[in-house]
Amino acid sequence: MSKRILVTGGLGYIGSHTVVALQEKGFEVVIIDNLSNSSLEVLGGITRITKISPQFEKIDLRERHDVSNFFDKYQDIDGVIHFAASKAVGESVENPLLYYENNLNTLIYLLQQLKEKETPKIIFSSSCTVYGQADELPITENAPVKKAESPYGNTKQIGEEIIADTCKVTSHLKAISLRYFNPIGAHPSAHIGELPIGTPQNLVPFITQTAAGIREKLSVFGQDYPTPDGTCIRDYIHVMDLARAHVVALERIIHGEQSENYEVFNLGTGKGNSVLEAIQAFEKVSGQKLPYDFAPRREGDITAAYADTTKANEVLKWKAEYGIEEAMQSAWKWQQELQKKQKEEI
Repeated sequence: MSKRILVTGGLGYIGSHTVVALQEKGFEVVIIDNLSNSSLEVLGGITRITKISPQFEKIDLRERHDVSNFFDKYQDIDGVIHFAASKAVGESVENPLLYYENNLNTLIYLLQQLKEKETPKIIFSSSCTVYGQADELPITENAPVKKAESPYGNTKQIGEEIIADTCKVTSHLKAISLRYFNPIGAHPSAHIGELPIGTPQNLVPFITQTAAGIREKLSVFGQDYPTPDGTCIRDYIHVMDLARAHVVALERIIHGEQSENYEVFNLGTGKGNSVLEAIQAFEKVSGQKLPYDFAPRREGDITAAYADTTKANEVLKWKAEYGIEEAMQSAWKWQQELQKKQKEEI
């Protein structure tokens, strides 16, 4: 009998690609999403790719009784992958209380339900922001967790602490935190991809929207960082590689392969690219010249971050397969598909 997995925020960017990866590996998926930063159309995209329509519950996880009612209804959940969270650094600086409520209360309510189960398992969507500006690059899992540069980063640090503390006193709870670097790209079918509501907060949707003529030009925040070309350096990981890592981590818990009941892994490519290099990679695969200018640095942004992926490579037997050009190509294909759909609807 297939395992039933709850994916919170499963209609979001990383969540939807992970649902596809889970279904393709034979898992039965239930999605919770409040549609605050996603669209019900994504459910159709998942179904077109996998030929399976996952169960969907529109629930706001900030409502404790709704979380409790969900677990009363679905008593056979074998594991949870928790994506549901607000994730824009700039917005978190402007509206910290929203981020603390949305990113911490939801996790607490889930864990309260999970610890009552016989064999609770959770994969937590964390972030490389927990490292702040690391002293050494590439960043290993043993790098010190520094004072967060933003409320968003702080919620990921606190979220990990909440899980670790709960695992200490709940020996049957099994958990893994996955610290992502910078997810980009889309499913090769272009049925699902990154679909920001309103102004994009991430670089690649801004790039593709600028190339598509939706945005007049791209703003590159900061050109005076101590890097070879003056722009920030990030580790851009294809979302399909990231999705696959969640399945591998979940299987590790399910098969009882953990060395301890709480583990942490970095997920990246192990290579850093500057913002200008990312733009150049897009221009190369798309044949489009991007108009951009430089803007002041954004509060909360760090100079450089890229992963040491040795632990994930060796312990999870997982490695990123795609490079930045393949990711950019899939993101551009997704943007063109969106444009095509919008024209058909007019």
